[in-house]
Amino acid sequence: MRTRNFIPLLFAVLCAAGSGQQPPSTSQSLTPERAAAIDKDVRAFLATVAHDVTAEGPAAWRKHFADDPAFFMAAEGQLVFPNSASATAGIEQLKRAIKHIELQWGDDLRVDPLTPELAAVATSYHEIRVSSAGNKVDETGFFTAITECRNGSWQFRNAHWSLAGPLRAVR
Repeated sequence: MRTRNFIPLLFAVLCAAGSGQQPPSTSQSLTPERAAAIDKDVRAFLATVAHDVTAEGPAAWRKHFADDPAFFMAAEGQLVFPNSASATAGIEQLKRAIKHIELQWGDDLRVDPLTPELAAVATSYHEIRVSSAGNKVDETGFFTAITECRNGSWQFRNAHWSLAGPLRAVR
């Protein structure tokens, strides 16, 4: 019984010790004022994305995805767009397939400023899509991304969408 209790403690001590190197932290690399400004800017960026996608449809995504080979997007455990070029091609197909989108971010939006140019975001979302054939899809899920500020504007460097579903017990 004692050995069983000792193993988690040993694991915690070893993890804390690590390699002796501390990971960079927001508090060390950004002043609280700069972190707050990044938080505000990224929240405004996400509000703009939801507005643009709702007003302009799928075409709006192109201006909000980084036009860079490093860009990628995953959904439901699959790599949907491995790079910016595939995102551009995919958006062209979506423009023909989707007649209307309404995108809303949840009130649980989290922004984690990482550097002056990078921030992680996480939020629930609700989206209603109407296809060109008139079929309606009402979807709720969770969205995570890394945003990047380039030339004074924020963009998604990568993104991941997951649909809300029942949680499964871990055995």
